[in-house]
Amino acid sequence: MREISVTTTVAAPPALVWEVLTDTSAYRSWNPFIPELSGELREGRRLRVRIVPPGTRGMTFRPTVTALEEGRELAWLGRLGVPGLFDGTHSFTLTPRPGGGTELTQREVFRGLLVPAFAGTLRRTEAGFAAMNEALRSRAEVRSRSVQP
Repeated sequence: MREISVTTTVAAPPALVWEVLTDTSAYRSWNPFIPELSGELREGRRLRVRIVPPGTRGMTFRPTVTALEEGRELAWLGRLGVPGLFDGTHSFTLTPRPGGGTELTQREVFRGLLVPAFAGTLRRTEAGFAAMNEALRSRAEVRSRSVQP
């Protein structure tokens, strides 16, 4: 098993961060790590996700949504081949901060026989998480400033 996680503080309310996170049709314009995500964000539904970790050509996979709690959590399970070979449980969690703002955590837990063989890719994936979180933070904070009186 291997886990990677990146947490970013966003100076915007969770509802606005959620709005940016779930507006997947806009990903191409701002998201350096997941430039494409299509499909219905609903438990049990399959998505089409393209990730581009820094320094790679990227890959496309078809995970299944495993959790969706409005304004709080989005998670999916992706697999390479058969279960137990290389499985990744990916999640985004939004936590309100005391006094305002949001803690955004992007996390993935990898399990399976091939996980050790992908160590370099997982390091690049962690850098991709950080780049996406930062881009999401920037987009949400700009929107937050534009709606404040």
